[in-house]
Amino acid sequence: MSTFQADLTNCDREPIQIPGKIQSHGFAVAVAQKTLIITAVSDHIGSWLPVDPDTLPGSPLSVLENLLTKHDDNLSVTQLLQLGLQRQSFDAINPHAITLAGASFYLICSLNKGTILLEFEPASLEYDIQGSVGRSASAMLGGKNLQALLHSAATEIKRIIGYDRVMIYKFLEDGHGEVIAEEKEAHLDSFYGLHYPASDIPKQARALYKLNLTRLIADVHSQDAALLANTEEPLDLTFAQLRAVSPIHIQYLKNMGVASSFSISLIAHDQLWGLVACHNYSPKYIDYKAREGAKLLGQILSSALEYRQEEEDADKVAAFKSSAAMLAAYLAKDKNLVDALTSHERTLVNCTEAHGAALLFENTVTLVGQTPAETEVLALAAWLKQNMGDSVYHTHQLPEIYRPASAFKEKAAGILSCLISRELSEMMIWFKPERISLVQWAGNPEKPAEPGPEGLMQLSPRKSFESWTQEVRNTSERWTQEEITAVLSLREIVIADINNKATAIRTLNEKLQAAYEELDTFSYTISHDLRTPITSIRTYAEMLLKTNFGLNESSRKMINRIVAGTEKMNFLIREVLNLSKVGRAEIVMTDVEMGPLIGEIAQEIKTAMKAADETIEVGATPPLRGDRTMLSQVFSNIIGNGVKYSSKNPAPRVKINGVVAGGETVYSIADNGIGIDVSYYDRVFELFKRMDNVADIDGTGVGLAIVKRIVERHQGRVWFESKLGTGTTFFVAFRNR
Repeated sequence: MSTFQADLTNCDREPIQIPGKIQSHGFAVAVAQKTLIITAVSDHIGSWLPVDPDTLPGSPLSVLENLLTKHDDNLSVTQLLQLGLQRQSFDAINPHAITLAGASFYLICSLNKGTILLEFEPASLEYDIQGSVGRSASAMLGGKNLQALLHSAATEIKRIIGYDRVMIYKFLEDGHGEVIAEEKEAHLDSFYGLHYPASDIPKQARALYKLNLTRLIADVHSQDAALLANTEEPLDLTFAQLRAVSPIHIQYLKNMGVASSFSISLIAHDQLWGLVACHNYSPKYIDYKAREGAKLLGQILSSALEYRQEEEDADKVAAFKSSAAMLAAYLAKDKNLVDALTSHERTLVNCTEAHGAALLFENTVTLVGQTPAETEVLALAAWLKQNMGDSVYHTHQLPEIYRPASAFKEKAAGILSCLISRELSEMMIWFKPERISLVQWAGNPEKPAEPGPEGLMQLSPRKSFESWTQEVRNTSERWTQEEITAVLSLREIVIADINNKATAIRTLNEKLQAAYEELDTFSYTISHDLRTPITSIRTYAEMLLKTNFGLNESSRKMINRIVAGTEKMNFLIREVLNLSKVGRAEIVMTDVEMGPLIGEIAQEIKTAMKAADETIEVGATPPLRGDRTMLSQVFSNIIGNGVKYSSKNPAPRVKINGVVAGGETVYSIADNGIGIDVSYYDRVFELFKRMDNVADIDGTGVGLAIVKRIVERHQGRVWFESKLGTGTTFFVAFRNR
């Protein structure tokens, strides 16, 4: 078996899940799932059992079982394994209490790739872990804010496991981490606030932290035990408790003076948010149940992190929405768009946490708050027009990308911009000033590694771990997802206002009208020139299937694909024709009672998509003024999409609710589906545009284009808010008169 020589040049590729060794404070036995034949044992098993380890690989499990004391419930190891396999999980029966030579041990079982791993560890727990965890969870959750929660968590975990230092370590956007909470013995130097480079925890280690929520290294100075196997395939220890540690990481801990470490993974929104990193300066072993208790605290903390962060984010979102609503009200009563956005108590600046903003509209530049000079803004806008791929662009490092920004970075080191009209060079730009920050690194992360014993590249440049300060310039506070969403919402409000007040003279509307006319012509061409030959193709293909021309099975499959293809093409043609009809059809305005209409739509969708009754929840349904047929089409498309894209959620939900707000009636249709990536926000209502993550869900990309066209013909507006993996809320607003 070839071995991987790990050093600092390749540690991100080190196969840490197959080290071929385990830590020495316990022993392990691997057996084949189907035959229960022993395939591997740790070479120091003789320290606990009177057996020659070389004789065990290839032997039946019963050979080992005869040396073990039975579990308290009188089940043999074989019976325990069979019970776990029947349940398809060993979680419910781990750990098993076993006595070896008068000492208490835990047997921990795991299944991976057809191999059952049996790990035997000392049982040393001498206190009530359940009661202790309960008290700790209560104390931990008493924190009033996120920082207080994290500090309480470090305190309670240290109390339970007794390590010298407990740190909460958060991964930042670029992959490096920062110690954001700490509890330690009084004589130790503090690591609070120190940053660690991303390379300290390589990507394969992060992947294992998501699979295994705890990791114990009992003694960095102990000698690992090798695994003796009768197969050439290395034993995958992904789920092993005793898995040996990378020599690079062992050296790293030794350089810090750490003799034992323990970590708990913190998972938020299915991502590795951070770690609870515990250090002891002498060897320390904590048994399985104590680790499980600590893991439970980590899971409680992970859930609390999600809740507290969402709570804080919700406050920001509420403030941004309030500002957007005020601006919408100003736009409704002010004749001048610039005045509405810049001259009142609330301005477009308040839709973000920016310090200033610029509005470029109708060949004028209006500045609000702390901004660069007008000439600098105009030059920046020209650069943005050439370099913005989509309608929204943001960076927190503008001077690094746009060199002239170095002259005004104290006012605009970060920008968030969105286009109103690319053709007319109209846009809104928000500015955040430079934030000169001092990052405290645990040693200089940029110094090269140096050769050590046996050819390994040691972490000697960082072995002192003395604080190393880096001054970070040319950067601002980062733009949050909530700010980007708020800007997109404001953009929709502004564009709707522009369309309502200046439809006849806007270049954008002229181009849209031309595009609609071209689409109508194209639609009629499809109707007259393509539908007939497609129907002929399908008819002749079906005739071939019905007649007996000696077609083999392969030929029949090919003809069936032709029939299916013509069906799909006919459906697409019908969709395009529907879009064309929306543009040509006369609108018959009536007062429409929406309760019965939405009820009919919901029932039809649930029947067609075989959805449960509770899938669609209908709230208030105030009446609308509009064309009943077209309104039915709008709600059918949006509600249908909500049900369709929520179908992968175990409990799909689509909630419909209407409110009367000033001169508008606004309906929201919220789902808990797959969500929309921010990079697709500008293309959602475009014809035939679909996201990459919906390839396995039927659709044409026409439905929302139809929705937008109908709403615009009613002089209304449509927009959405979404979070990838969480869900989407569409809003449609219609005038009340």
